[in-house]
Amino acid sequence: MTAPTTSVAASTGVGSGHAGRTRLLTDLPHHDGSESYVPTGTPALGDAVPVRVRVPHGPDGPGDDDVWVRVVQDGEPLLVQARPERRDEHETWFVADVVAHNPVTSYRFFLGPSTRPGGHRWLTGRGVATRDVPDASDFRLSTHAPAPGWGTGSFVYQVFPDRFARSTRADAHEAPEWAEPRAWNDPVDGFGPGAGRQLYGGDLWGIAEHLDHLERLGVDVLYLTPTFPGRSNHRYDATTFDRVDPLLGGDEAFAALARAVHARGMRIMGDLTTNHTGVGHEWFRRALAEPSAPERDYYYWTPDGHVGWLGHPSLPKLDHGAPGLADRLVRGPGSVVGRWLAGGDGDPDAGLDGWRIDVANMTGRYRDADRAHAVAREIRATMAQVRPDALLVGEHFHDSGADAQGDGWHAVMNYSAFTRPLWSWLVPHGAVRSLELPGPIARRDGCATVATMREFASAVPWSVTRSQWNMLASHDTPRLRTIAGSADLAQAAATMLFTYPGTPVVFAGDELGLEGRNGEESRTPMPWDRPGDRDEATLAHYATLARLRRSSRALREGGLRWVMVDDDAVAYVRETVDERVLVLVARAPWPGAHLPAGTLLGADALETLLGDAPLRVSGRGADRVLALPGDGPAASVWRLV
Repeated sequence: MTAPTTSVAASTGVGSGHAGRTRLLTDLPHHDGSESYVPTGTPALGDAVPVRVRVPHGPDGPGDDDVWVRVVQDGEPLLVQARPERRDEHETWFVADVVAHNPVTSYRFFLGPSTRPGGHRWLTGRGVATRDVPDASDFRLSTHAPAPGWGTGSFVYQVFPDRFARSTRADAHEAPEWAEPRAWNDPVDGFGPGAGRQLYGGDLWGIAEHLDHLERLGVDVLYLTPTFPGRSNHRYDATTFDRVDPLLGGDEAFAALARAVHARGMRIMGDLTTNHTGVGHEWFRRALAEPSAPERDYYYWTPDGHVGWLGHPSLPKLDHGAPGLADRLVRGPGSVVGRWLAGGDGDPDAGLDGWRIDVANMTGRYRDADRAHAVAREIRATMAQVRPDALLVGEHFHDSGADAQGDGWHAVMNYSAFTRPLWSWLVPHGAVRSLELPGPIARRDGCATVATMREFASAVPWSVTRSQWNMLASHDTPRLRTIAGSADLAQAAATMLFTYPGTPVVFAGDELGLEGRNGEESRTPMPWDRPGDRDEATLAHYATLARLRRSSRALREGGLRWVMVDDDAVAYVRETVDERVLVLVARAPWPGAHLPAGTLLGADALETLLGDAPLRVSGRGADRVLALPGDGPAASVWRLV
């Protein structure tokens, strides 16, 4: 075991010291938006909210008069003195009242005295800084209603309908002219212009026949990529929003699937593209046929023709400044958003429980027009009318901070703060190419990974963080097993997925160990009739993780306190007022470390929740330490309180 070392970077609070150093973070002040630090519930404008910070004792720590909260009101910072609330031999808790003066009110902690060596420190969402840092990482109080409770505590399972399961009813469907039919066990061509035309014939009836698999896995929410008709297997090029693709079984199959999902106590979410339609969409066809038609204004045009999403002419971009478009697409019970939430014939059991919005970051944005937030708020208003507990999630591949302040999307697909940082930690050197860069995914150490996760997460309120859709793969990315390169490492990463703040989202087939080098190749038909292609150990691990998360309120609702970072291992605590859970994830064997037990253990009430490695306690009183094992790739979870 290595001796404890601590290295605190000036802007991250994680450390960026020398390779091979283990950085302990237990002696750093901490705050997050969870119930231990901020009262539960959504404040109203003008409410005074007590916010708390824990400050471990140290030789140069602040005195009782040296902790302040810097609040920004109407764009102007002001200081509010914090007062000591309670203390023990290890730390002092301070509290200050922050007024929710604006819909989103930002704040940070000043930790003095300024006469200490190095001067005062700031505590923001990125950690402790020994210099001035921008406001982008400040903590935030939001007066906007958060995601519904079921959205925060759920396990979401993503299904690409063409590749999940094919019922016998699909045999009666004649392939459309655009399609290149494939047999279910044919390999997927992940590259080339024909990738979007491969049709395997999966349908909604087939999904309904395999709901037992979802239930055994512990799934709470079934998320379907688009089910509207299109001219591709992915269906993001819709030809109408008024009916379900007959190739999938049509409206009848959709209603039957929704009812079957709800009967099992699960929920179902759909996928809608508000940024564009397909070139074959009925609105666009009318816009071409009748220049005076109102649908003409639904799209952007140049002297050379229509504007396509990212230059793709097959995906004409919608202009949300057009009169009438909102009423048909997003506004009110009669809109596309509203009708599919309400369900056929007004039967809510036959309707959706929420929407995932495709390329949400581009919706309503073109040149000098920016209506993205207005569109998101309009969808939220429609949900409030039709299905008040519906969930709204936006697709966002990069920094979502400006778009995820809680007034529009409840959450986003958390690529920037979870997926990509973990990929960079998991991937071997040069093994997998990046989605957005002209080269392979760079391999990073644990310090860089955690710093990235903290920096991007700090850009949104905690009420959004706790609902973010965390993924290790999706239908647009390489598979987790391909990223990790081994079953052991993939299972360790999955442990982090199910124990991290937010909502774990699993792409169908990752629980079976399927592989794929890019989004197209990853859309692999499920090997229902090929037992040899299924990793049963990985499947069992996912089911165990789902049960573990469901059994622990700290893992579903608790705050996040990083306690140790090594090149090859990370450890964090999830905690509520009544439970504390320690998670250790290692990508490779590492030296192990000793954590001071004072602010973690409280009493020798250790319980191993996951993993074979024991967590040992040694020493007495203030000198007690927790010995973290150095196994890897591996993951362990222990309940401390």
